[in-house]
Amino acid sequence: MSKPPAIIAIDLPAGLLEDLRRSVTPIVTGSDPAAIAEALPRAEGILCSALFPLPAETLDRAPRLRVISNFGVGYNNVDLEAATARGIAVCNTPGVLSGAVADLTMALILAIARRLFANAAYVRAGGWSRREPPPPLGWDPAGKTLGIIGFGRIGQAVALRAQAFGMEVVYHDLVNEPVEGLEDCRPVPLEELLELSDVVTLHVNLDPSTHHLIGARELALMKPTAWLINTSRGQVVDQQALAAALRDGTIAGAALDVLDPEPPAPDEPLLAMENVIVLPHVGSATVETRAAMRDMAVRNLVAVLTGRTPPSCVNPSVLERAASR
Repeated sequence: MSKPPAIIAIDLPAGLLEDLRRSVTPIVTGSDPAAIAEALPRAEGILCSALFPLPAETLDRAPRLRVISNFGVGYNNVDLEAATARGIAVCNTPGVLSGAVADLTMALILAIARRLFANAAYVRAGGWSRREPPPPLGWDPAGKTLGIIGFGRIGQAVALRAQAFGMEVVYHDLVNEPVEGLEDCRPVPLEELLELSDVVTLHVNLDPSTHHLIGARELALMKPTAWLINTSRGQVVDQQALAAALRDGTIAGAALDVLDPEPPAPDEPLLAMENVIVLPHVGSATVETRAAMRDMAVRNLVAVLTGRTPPSCVNPSVLERAASR
């Protein structure tokens, strides 16, 4: 019996690729656009990064496609409505990267509080050696209020870490109900969260309802001493409004692991601001987490192509259709 053909558009370790070959036939391995375009009409599955665009017009060129397995939590690279209409399962890799993203978020909170980046730059530039005045003092996280927007797996993992440092946690989510084990975290309306918080951190999926969730109006509600952290998706924040708020002193600063677009243009204003920390989308960038993400993405792909339920599917209503196509 022939194995279903699939496009493997991310790098896989040799052992994992060999395991994959037991269930599917890779017809492309790699991200060459021409090879992928040529293989699309034959492909029944695609394993790709969440940065690989799959709009409706691309799906039109893949009449046999049954599953898109994203390497990452995000799936805004896929036209989900078009995929669902065509009976294509869209899978992602939540859960396995929650700890890594939460760790990075907490690291950014501590870096902001203790002015680690400013102090490191001061030493590197020779300021300490020349006995110049150091950067201003930092502040203790204990007793400060952390506002978490999006209280799913990652948001809850951030809350646990913040509580260990003595922070008060408020959160806003679509379902603003107490969470077992986190009863000390208080659900509040978005406007109240912005007004209360010393640090606001974003952990939402990107969809039409969260596009530019944080804009000029929301930034104006924040304390002038507050910081904004974004480790979710760049498009959740109106970047022009954020740059203006930082220039005008509306908020104290921002720590961003994501931007819109990525990578940013060399003249992106945020890159030149001293009150901004920018990282190159490294939320899941640990050896262990990336390995777990690859493994889950492969299991999602193989499960759909062999008629089984995948570990994670964002449009599960199509699974029966995807299995029988």
